[in-house]
Amino acid sequence: MEFQYLKEVKEIVQATVPEDAGVSSVDIEGPEIAVYTKNPKAFHDNESYVKALAQQLKKKINIRADKSLLMDEKEAKEKILRIIPEDAKVSDVQFMEPFSEVMIEALKPGLVIGNGGQTSKDIIIQTGSTPKIVRSPTQPSEILVGIRRHLVKYAGERKKILQETARKIYSEKCQPSWIRLTPLGGFRQVGRSCIMVETRKTKILLDCGVNVAAQSPEEEYPYLDAIRFPLTELDAVVLSHAHMDHCGFIPYLFKMGYRGPVYCTEPTRDLSALLLFDAIEISAKENKEHPFSERDVKEMLKYCITREYREVTDIANDIRITFHNAEHILGSGSVHLHIGEGAHNLVYSADIKYGFTRLFNNVDINYPRLETLVLESTYGAKEDVKPSREDTEAQLLRVMQETVSQGGNVLLPVFAVGRAQELQLVIENYYRKGLLDPETKVYIDGLTRESSAIHTAYPEYLRTIVQKRVLQNDSPFTSELFQVAKPEDRDNIIKQGKSIILASSGMLTGGASLSYFYRMAENPVNTIIFVGYQGEGSMGRKVQQGLKTMPITENDGRTRKLNVNMRIETLDGFSGHSDRNELVAYMRNLKPKPKRALINHGEAAKTVELSRYFSAKFMVPSQSIRNLDTVRLK
Repeated sequence: MEFQYLKEVKEIVQATVPEDAGVSSVDIEGPEIAVYTKNPKAFHDNESYVKALAQQLKKKINIRADKSLLMDEKEAKEKILRIIPEDAKVSDVQFMEPFSEVMIEALKPGLVIGNGGQTSKDIIIQTGSTPKIVRSPTQPSEILVGIRRHLVKYAGERKKILQETARKIYSEKCQPSWIRLTPLGGFRQVGRSCIMVETRKTKILLDCGVNVAAQSPEEEYPYLDAIRFPLTELDAVVLSHAHMDHCGFIPYLFKMGYRGPVYCTEPTRDLSALLLFDAIEISAKENKEHPFSERDVKEMLKYCITREYREVTDIANDIRITFHNAEHILGSGSVHLHIGEGAHNLVYSADIKYGFTRLFNNVDINYPRLETLVLESTYGAKEDVKPSREDTEAQLLRVMQETVSQGGNVLLPVFAVGRAQELQLVIENYYRKGLLDPETKVYIDGLTRESSAIHTAYPEYLRTIVQKRVLQNDSPFTSELFQVAKPEDRDNIIKQGKSIILASSGMLTGGASLSYFYRMAENPVNTIIFVGYQGEGSMGRKVQQGLKTMPITENDGRTRKLNVNMRIETLDGFSGHSDRNELVAYMRNLKPKPKRALINHGEAAKTVELSRYFSAKFMVPSQSIRNLDTVRLK
């Protein structure tokens, strides 16, 4: 049964597009509109049709061929491969009949599009299938292959999901009489970020993560038990980026019955899946019960609706969102929420970097309207002023050279997403300049290789100079310098000496980095360098603060004392978070100036002090509220 908004859209299409364009049906799929036609050539010859529809409907318009025009898939694939130049290096062609689309994966997508889009137009006209073009990574990626095939396999189910989502989004509009925000995690702490935003009609979550450094189960997960309605009544989840403290508990929502959209950027979807599958695998290896299964992650992927930066998207009948570049990790976004018809505008900064990184272009600081700002404060204390990037890179080189000259090994515990790639760029720069000892070997272990491969599939999200290198098949992430290590290689790598090892996890909470640490800690010629935030209670924080001995369990089940004799260094200048001065500069330069600020994602003392400073310095009423402290925004 058609709902009212779909009827209105059909009427506008009928009034705007001539009859000879052959429109056979119109559908609303999530926040986008699909127009099916028996004459796709008419739309390609008259691009003004789509422009006119987009202007009137304020939506993204997808033109697709009527299913009666779809060619046999085997024959269509052969024709597609003849149409596309060989230089495009097509690696996969998969058909999604429910959408009248064909997913074409190529190393050079521009050649699949063609000059003026001509190659893509030829594919549509000759086969009936509309190309959905994706970039091949410059190195093999099992997770990307798996995700893309999963989306193709469940195309029919995903179409139904999008149709049902649209029905909910475009139900009868109403102006919210009240708006409130409730922190379910991540306030006066770092970890388990989760915020519930409610209006009279709508309930959404901003992020839903875990506390990877939690010391007790009660501190590990968001306060979902404080939600006084079934999770099935949630309207949407908005995911800012792919770090476990923001995405790590979303599959649990699906385990508990949630069946609604998860809005994020495309890289965030893929990187989140990588981290979530890995978390399940680590739990299995440690004989721990994980709160959700691979099945729940795969279910989540079906419901992901990916958006680009600055793309305005309706997610409910009274809320629109827009992702803005947060310069934190690949695809990370600050989220602008436009609630009601101008009733309230909220910006959730999530994790931001207001400063130089080798990986990303500058953070967005311009918004159309802004009343309430939710701002992170990981490094918000007065003393959290980091050294310059130039000094930090020089210090890293010096420490590595000193360690290697003694025959020692350097361990860099890194977050597989973000810090690992930033450090790869820095170390590869040393290598190209001839600053590394020729005998030095650099190893990548843990999730870093897969994560770096995903980075090469989305160069448009990278800093312009890195983007150009990836597009020219000179990706720094696939440099001959970096060797991939396997678990069985670790003893030999340490034994040979003069190795630099980038391994996840970044806080020594498990995975490859902890395995290397146990092997390296007792030798004083080895060095561990912390380059990212170490959460309260994490092994990384304890070592950083001078822990000298600890009990460890050997493979045979015996417990022994481990003496930490290795050199310990901390280099804060590589952080993907803003330091105190950068947070102040962000607030100063943010446009427009917010009318209120809520400070989160920081240890309690830091959030309290920073909120007081902002109130006095910028005359912006600022608060450091606690988890479960509901704030009425309107």
